[in-house]
Amino acid sequence: MLELYGTSVSSRLMLGTARYPSPAILADAVRASGTGIVTVSLRRETGPDKQGQEFWALIKELGVRVLPNTAGCYTVQEAVTTAHMARELFGTPWIKLEVIGDKETLCPDVFGLVEATRILAEDGFEVFPYTTEDLIVAERLVEAGCKVLMPWGAPIGSGRGLNNAFGLKTLRARFPGIPLVVDAGIGVPSHAAEAMEMGYDAVLINTAVGKAGDPVKMAQAFAMAVEAGRLGYEADPIDARDIATPSTPFAGKAAL
Repeated sequence: MLELYGTSVSSRLMLGTARYPSPAILADAVRASGTGIVTVSLRRETGPDKQGQEFWALIKELGVRVLPNTAGCYTVQEAVTTAHMARELFGTPWIKLEVIGDKETLCPDVFGLVEATRILAEDGFEVFPYTTEDLIVAERLVEAGCKVLMPWGAPIGSGRGLNNAFGLKTLRARFPGIPLVVDAGIGVPSHAAEAMEMGYDAVLINTAVGKAGDPVKMAQAFAMAVEAGRLGYEADPIDARDIATPSTPFAGKAAL
């Protein structure tokens, strides 16, 4: 069981809700994934003609917990304002905080992220920051009030997997008591399994499921990969070696 800000969740897979072919396919994918948490963009809910109301009703029917995000925000003020609107609309102190610094890579502005985190944490928000694997940034976010960290694996929607496995492993070792969620860049189930085998607590997937040829099957595949990766981590896998180690003992070997 995973605990996030005092809330226990059974699934270690979080699912984004954008980029699906239809609401019905989104609903089926959420069910197939077994997730208990989905991210929701405030911009989708408050679009023209209140088009998001039907979407919000669908999410409520699925019985999952909502993690609103500040996707598309490029300044601290914009992110903070969006977070306050999300709390009022969705009725939750949870916020997936994004402060984007670069339009091409969608790399987070880590300086603005720390500042926005401090402001929101002081106002009672429970912040899930979309960040990099940088150790110093992580330390500043924890100092600002974060009890969860969400480092990227690769740029959002790139499907490249874990670009800096060494950095992610180092982050896991440095913060053993902080829930860590790989957010962004995962493209196939094996990427998710790899993150879980490192000891990460969860993964957040959106594009890799929503844009798959069959989002429902892909959601199910990710659910299985996350479970397998977690079981593998808990089983204490063997260390990698540079030389072979025979699995069959020499004792009892036939003599010529």
